[in-house]
Amino acid sequence: MAPKPQRKKPLKRGKTKPTLPVREEEEPLNMESMGHPEIYPLVLTTMTQEIFDCRVDEDVTDDQPYKLIRKEDILADFEHRAAVSDFYPVKKIVQEYPGDELLLVYDKDFKYGLNFYLIGTEEGKESYLNPPEAPEEQEEYKEYIPEDIYIYKPPVSKPWVSLGSEKEIEEESVKESTKQTKDHCLRWMFWKVTYMISRKRSDFGASVKFSDQNASTVKDAYIECTAYPDKNFTLKQLERDVGMQAVPQIRDTSTQTRWAYPKNATTQYYPREFSEEEKDTLGQSKTLTEFLNNVSISVEIALQQNEIMNTFVDDWKSLAEEEGTFGDKTDTHLKEYQSFTDLHNLAEKMITCICWHPVVCGLIAVSVAVRLSFEERVHFSGKLLLQPSLILFWSFSDPIHPQLMLESPDDIFCFKFCPSDPNIIAGGCMNGQPMFLLEPDSNKEAMYIRQCAVSSIENGHRKVITDIHWLPDTFEINRLGSVFENRSGISCQLVTCSADCTICFWDIRPQKALSSQPPAEKKKEESIEIPFDLPSTFLHLDLSWKPLSKIRLSKGETTLDHCPTKLSLGEDNLLYKAQDKILAQSKAVKAGEMNPYQNLEGGLANHLKPIDDFCTKFFVGTEEGEVIYTDWKMERDPETGRLMTKKPVSLYSVHDGAVHTVQRSPFYEDIILTIGGWNVAIWKEGVTTGPLLQSSCAPKRYTSGHWSLTRPGLFYVGREDGSIDIWDLLEKTHEPAQSQNICITAITCVKPWAFSAKQQLIAIADYYGTLHILEIPWTLSHPSSNEASSISHYFEREVKHLEYVEQRKKIREQEKKEMDLELEKKKIKTYQKSKERLETELKADYDDYLELEKSTLVRLGLIKVEETGSHVEMM
Repeated sequence: MAPKPQRKKPLKRGKTKPTLPVREEEEPLNMESMGHPEIYPLVLTTMTQEIFDCRVDEDVTDDQPYKLIRKEDILADFEHRAAVSDFYPVKKIVQEYPGDELLLVYDKDFKYGLNFYLIGTEEGKESYLNPPEAPEEQEEYKEYIPEDIYIYKPPVSKPWVSLGSEKEIEEESVKESTKQTKDHCLRWMFWKVTYMISRKRSDFGASVKFSDQNASTVKDAYIECTAYPDKNFTLKQLERDVGMQAVPQIRDTSTQTRWAYPKNATTQYYPREFSEEEKDTLGQSKTLTEFLNNVSISVEIALQQNEIMNTFVDDWKSLAEEEGTFGDKTDTHLKEYQSFTDLHNLAEKMITCICWHPVVCGLIAVSVAVRLSFEERVHFSGKLLLQPSLILFWSFSDPIHPQLMLESPDDIFCFKFCPSDPNIIAGGCMNGQPMFLLEPDSNKEAMYIRQCAVSSIENGHRKVITDIHWLPDTFEINRLGSVFENRSGISCQLVTCSADCTICFWDIRPQKALSSQPPAEKKKEESIEIPFDLPSTFLHLDLSWKPLSKIRLSKGETTLDHCPTKLSLGEDNLLYKAQDKILAQSKAVKAGEMNPYQNLEGGLANHLKPIDDFCTKFFVGTEEGEVIYTDWKMERDPETGRLMTKKPVSLYSVHDGAVHTVQRSPFYEDIILTIGGWNVAIWKEGVTTGPLLQSSCAPKRYTSGHWSLTRPGLFYVGREDGSIDIWDLLEKTHEPAQSQNICITAITCVKPWAFSAKQQLIAIADYYGTLHILEIPWTLSHPSSNEASSISHYFEREVKHLEYVEQRKKIREQEKKEMDLELEKKKIKTYQKSKERLETELKADYDDYLELEKSTLVRLGLIKVEETGSHVEMM
């Protein structure tokens, strides 16, 4: 039996018994885990420090951080303050301490976690007060060791201290044991699972052959070990957090009609017909009559609409063929192939023109210009003179460093390779100088090459040259614009257009006036020193070159002229087919043959045969968005006898911005693409009623474009937001077939190139001076079997549509004239009545009025009429 607990007697009211706080005896905190079992950290309050004279920064300092405290004083503190004493956690250590004085150390840096610690052994006290001295050699070595150098100290082995981890490992390990239940006293035995793996004796030492097989088809090819719940190893859930929320009671119910077996049944009935009386009653009904009168008009209109057209047919789908005939639609995006950026010239420049080298594969030339407006150019003109104006040659083998840089007197906005010799380049400058000629095929290794000829400023254009073209080597023209055959077989003439409202034709051969100079002037020119790095081929043109003829596009009655931006000659498509000839000529020059431009005949020979049936008309795009079809032949004014330009054949204001592209199709000589403002247009030469195709306004302004070199119905259009629209006339004619973003700024130039029979590239330049080279996919580069005929049929159909519209317009105008004529005739008939007829009609009207007045007064009783006569008596 357990003893009964004794009840404590209650204290009397008014008397209190002094008690001290009771504190359970705890095990003192030891630093055995840190390798110092003799150290016991303590927290000494300010009161305890004053009792034992161990006040911080007074009794214990940095120089002497320890204090010897007598054992008797600590024991007396135990009797006086009991558990309140700060030494109470080490009471047992103090009582068992063999010495008379204990060492108390001030822990300023809290190395052991508290502000003081007590050393509980004599050995520890002696080692702290009298530390072992280091050897002399080590002391001498320490004097020469700087404080910032780390000294490696090998680790000191320490005895293993158990923290209870072995108990956890023992609990989690599996052992052979017995388990006896309390209810049935049954004994369960657990054994280790053993596996035996056997093999036939004949298989030992046999050669092994490995092969692939499908594990799902071969029997016993694999063993699947699926997971299953084991109650003996499940974890018991000791704690669980569950959140609950009161919700209304919900019950899901469903219902289904009772199924019955199917049964075939038939029925027959007679239609319900009105009787004759009901028909008569219904036919005479006012409600039915009003209903039929109200809806008859709407029903007739609906029937007419259904007869005219089917309102449920999508017309856009019927405009094109099935998409399955145009290849794989997953491969229609341009893929980035290479990009070029001039890292050495970090000035803010943009790319103005792109030209692929006609002979060297993987070489492309670009012209760059400073991104400044006219006012900014005037303001920074001094700084711009110090910056070189360049044409950069990039190669796919080095995307960082240009292979060649051609210097020019001013920024270049357009340039072209010579179709007869690719070593000659003609370009147009910002200051209006029409061209300069370069020979980049020099044997010198210099990176920079200067221009070898430039026209005179006073005889050139007054503003920036916007477009330049070489005339083919099959013909040449004279000052009047007449066409003659070119017997030399090389291109010697160019045409340029500028913002100063002029179009100029130039000839690079020496003129007759130059050959007839006096001998003194010839000697003076021969004495001029030629720079060693410049060829003398075109020295006769430098600073003295004048245009052969100049054309102004007049606006008719006014004195103003049109401002041309781009032009397209009738023979531009011949340049697409001249690559083999250019390659043969370049090989001949490299083989050491004479340069065909070295000894050119001066002027035009009189014995050249004229070409009478040559078309001298060409297309021009203007700054106002107009497309002009005009003639370059000059005619003499019958009154003054001066040469003047012919009036334009046709003029259309189609684009709502400056025209940036005027280009003939490489497949159809009479099809021209124009791009400007926010739309594109396709024209046919000889059709003066308007464009065959005119697109709607795009979301962003168009900046450039180009026909595809291999597909007749495809062309590319660049936009100011950095995207490129790909138009496929076989797929869509009212909008681009697809759009793809290339860069973050405006696209300034687009130029495709057939790199090989299986690979085509397209060069796209942006406003920040980066040249992007992209690979054209198979779908956009290879035409279908009947694409050329389909596109040709489309153009013919559009021409017929324009003719039909023009005919309908003429018919409507004629009908309007006839109607106006009939109205005029009716008016004339009305006013041709005779005067007597008019008086008779007026008198008859007056007599009718008197008779009406008399009858009205008689009915009112205001007058009385006698029977015997016509006497009227007033009442």
